[in-house]
Order: sequence, then C-alpha cells, then structure tokens
Amino acid sequence: MVRLTSLTLFLAIWWAASLFAGPQMLPGPEKVLSTIAAEAHTGDLFFQVGVTLTRVLAAFTIAMIAGTAIGLLMGRVEVADRIGDPWLIVLLNLPALVIIVLAFIWGGLTEIAGVLAVAINKVPNTVVSVREGARALDTSLDEMARVFALPRRKFLWHVVLPQLAPYLAAAGRSGLSLVWKIVLIVELLGRPNGIGFQIGVAFQLFDVTLILAYALAFVAVILVIETAVVQPIERRASRWRIRAT
Repeated sequence: MVRLTSLTLFLAIWWAASLFAGPQMLPGPEKVLSTIAAEAHTGDLFFQVGVTLTRVLAAFTIAMIAGTAIGLLMGRVEVADRIGDPWLIVLLNLPALVIIVLAFIWGGLTEIAGVLAVAINKVPNTVVSVREGARALDTSLDEMARVFALPRRKFLWHVVLPQLAPYLAAAGRSGLSLVWKIVLIVELLGRPNGIGFQIGVAFQLFDVTLILAYALAFVAVILVIETAVVQPIERRASRWRIRAT
C-alpha cells in the first residue's frame, strides 16, 4: 500500500511538472508509457533490454568473483593488503569514463573490452566490502578448523563464506546499481545496441520521450530484480546473524 501510494505521488508530480515544462522538455507519463508499449510491440524494447542485461550479468559476475578473491586475500594477509591498498585507492578514485575510454582504445570497440571496463570499475567496491568482512572473521573459528584439520575447501565453504555472506550481499546490492549505470555509458560510447545506445540515438534526435521510455523500462526491470532476487538473498544471508543475537 505504501509503495503504491509513493508511485501514485511520483506520477502525479511527474504529470504536474510536464504541464509546467511543456511536452518537448518533459513529456507526461501517458506519452512515455505509450512509447514504451509501442517499442515493446515491435520487439525492439525486449531485444535492447536483453542485450543490456546480458552485459550487466557478465560484468557483475566477473567483478564479484575477482573482487571477492582479492578482498579476501587483502583482509587475511597483511602483506597483500599493504601492497594492494595503493592500487585500490587509485581504482576507487579513477573516473569510470577514463577506464572505459582506455579499454576501448587498448581492446578495440569489442564486447569483451566493454564488459571488462565495467567489471574493472566495479571490482574496487567489492574488494572494499569483502576486505572489511575478512577482517571481521571470527579467529576462534579459524583455530577450531585447524584443530579438526578441516580441508581448505570445506573451511572456505562452511566457515568463511557464511561469515562473509552479509558483506557479499551488500556488495552485490550496491554493485548491481553501479554496474548497470556504467554499462549504459559503455553502450553509449562504443556498442551498436543496448539501452545506452538507444538513449544516445534519442539524444541525437532530441527525443526526450524515447529517452525516458527506455530509461524507465530498464529501471523497472532492475527494480524487479532488486525486489525479487537481491533483497531476498540479502535477508537470507543476514539471517544467521539475527538468530545469533
């Protein structure tokens, strides 16, 4: 009920703002929704959303795997933390646009270069979250694992990962919002399809309606993923801490 009220309020404010700004600068909700329906009817909307989601999933997966491994290493090994910390600071403060442009220059306007550029932008954030989680690991559980000669694989799976789960969930939730925004920039600059590419075309035509249509359609998809997938995983990952308290 609260979400429905919030959505209604958003549409009302949007409609009122469109009357004030004019249809050229800010088309109303009804015009944007009709454009979404028209693009969906032709199938172009589903194709472009699917292409962008594929890139988001690929970059997100690479970034989470690499960031988790590096963050765990830096959080558990002091030497690795000292060596990697300056690199981490540089990557955290390096603009995403610089990484994207360099990736396209060095790797060409290819799919791999685009996905890797997005992943590289996301890795530092994952490293920071996982490193903090690794530093907070219960050392008494490490001693228990050594006493019982627990194999490394089982140690990681049954001891380390459950403790890191809330940090991984937080990194994943924040990372998803970051990745899809950067993917749109990559598509705008160097890919021949996707939501970012469509927004770039609409910008050249000064078609505000089409820009809002594709942007809102993709935001709706991300909200569904956030509500149906990410939030349940985050709650499940934090359940053991609630029970422990």
